Amino acid sequence: MTWLVVHSKPREEEQAARHLARQGFEVFLPRIRQRKRRAVGWRLVTEPLFPRYLFVRVALGEQDTACIGGTRGVVGLVRFGGRPALMPEAGIQFLMARQDPALGAEPAAAPHRPGDRVAILSGPFAGLTGVFAMARDEERVAVLVELLGRQNRIEIARDALSEPL
Repeated sequence: MTWLVVHSKPREEEQAARHLARQGFEVFLPRIRQRKRRAVGWRLVTEPLFPRYLFVRVALGEQDTACIGGTRGVVGLVRFGGRPALMPEAGIQFLMARQDPALGAEPAAAPHRPGDRVAILSGPFAGLTGVFAMARDEERVAVLVELLGRQNRIEIARDALSEPL
């Protein structure tokens, strides 16, 4: 059995995985759960780890792979020099071992790490830049900003920060 790399249409990875599974293929779509900034603030989202790519396990020579390209949500197999791209079993096992069984997603690293330069987007300190110091809890963070000629630690809402600069 061999893992092949499938290229999906934009934002149709789930649909492609569902339809490939209905055709009897073993499918693996690695996901990641992370905090993303949206118009309404920071939200936890689960999305594909590799946007537009998923993996399908086939028995080359025994299973027909021609139907994969015609599957709803699929662009086709990733190919190099006309040959399908193969994903090593060890690579798939590595990704599967890191998936959260409850969510079907890999936990993401924290969006901010100590030492990251960040901009403050809202609140009384909006417009200032600083250095991310630490997360106080799920909603509050400590940031070091230059005020009155020295660095001061302030606590602000996590969703008031930009992505690391």
